[in-house]
Amino acid sequence: MIRLTHVTKEYPRTGRALDDVSLHVAKGEFVFLTGPSGSGKSTMLKLIFMEERPTAGEVRVSGINSATLHRGDIARLRRKLGVVFQDFRLLDDRTAHANVAFALEVTGAAEPTVPAKVSRLLTHVGLASKGLAFPKELSGGEQQRVAIARALVNDPFVLLADEPTGNLDDRATRGVFQLLREINAAGTAVVMATHNLELLRRSDFRTIDMLHGRIVSDTGDSGAAERAAARLAEDDAAAREIADAREGERTTAARPWTPA
Repeated sequence: MIRLTHVTKEYPRTGRALDDVSLHVAKGEFVFLTGPSGSGKSTMLKLIFMEERPTAGEVRVSGINSATLHRGDIARLRRKLGVVFQDFRLLDDRTAHANVAFALEVTGAAEPTVPAKVSRLLTHVGLASKGLAFPKELSGGEQQRVAIARALVNDPFVLLADEPTGNLDDRATRGVFQLLREINAAGTAVVMATHNLELLRRSDFRTIDMLHGRIVSDTGDSGAAERAAARLAEDDAAAREIADAREGERTTAARPWTPA
């Protein structure tokens, strides 16, 4: 369903964000992406969403290939994916109902079907009574639930969640995480980037740990840790060779010149 093959992503100013990453996410999986800030989690989600293209390697999502991507492919892919962000990204001048309705309208949904589907989605996320509330009248957890309802408008096969509980307190975090579990149990794959180690301890979902743009462990891939260790050893060996070469250059330069 989602496959990254030897994917590298570089930026002109900040350098390499992903370094030769390969992974496969199967239909219906729940996958955590963890690691410190700057480890490559958000970049990976952007590549899956095809918001950005890899510098090298290939990203395949539901049959759409980053190497042969056309404008029409992006529109088709966006109708199959749902995305949730840490900062909610709701329209402040629209009610919860209108925020979800707008997402339906831009996809070309038949106007008569919109109100019923919006009501169904808000009920699904536990906000049946909050449809007329504006974002500023909702708690952080409630705003994130509206954002999740909006992400579900096209019945996506995968939900991408980039730090969806990062701005929430513990109680709201537990509620949003439980909602994501329920969505996953209904058949939608979930790929969730998070710093929250408590969530990881509460579940046995597959966890991919990233550092410096690389996968250093993957509980769904028994060979990932060994490959990461081998690459680290190669990097250390290369660094030692460079250091030894520089030391040799300094030693040569420091020797006094003597005529032949």
